[in-house]
Amino acid sequence: MGILPLKDAIKVAEARGLDLVEVSATATPPVCRVTDFDKYRYAQKKKSHDSKKHTISMIKEVKMGSATGQHDVNFKVNHIKRFVGDGHRVKLTVSFRGRAITHPELGRALIERIIALVTDIAQAEGTPRMEGRNMSVLLTPR
Repeated sequence: MGILPLKDAIKVAEARGLDLVEVSATATPPVCRVTDFDKYRYAQKKKSHDSKKHTISMIKEVKMGSATGQHDVNFKVNHIKRFVGDGHRVKLTVSFRGRAITHPELGRALIERIIALVTDIAQAEGTPRMEGRNMSVLLTPR
């Protein structure tokens, strides 16, 4: 239709029984469309939903004990690197059994050591926190 004054555009929309929907407010002049607003909102929601559907961001969890040996830690670090390389987020969980709960500093040191090993491809989201008998931290791709 071209460039119309606001009042004329509203009259055109009312004559057709439709709504005047502002599509781009930042453009000069602002871009509007004569359409059914409910259909427009539905299409926007559908487009947003479809774009979210194609993202593959799952949370994988890697668990280990607080007294896990170095070889096993290296084995788990390889899993973390593979998961982060695939674009997933990883929840690193260290569990405490029995009296090990009295030494949470061992679990924190283990988590910090693992974070240092994967710092080239992943970053920790926050600090390690206790959740019952487990200490966990979320690792996200860089």
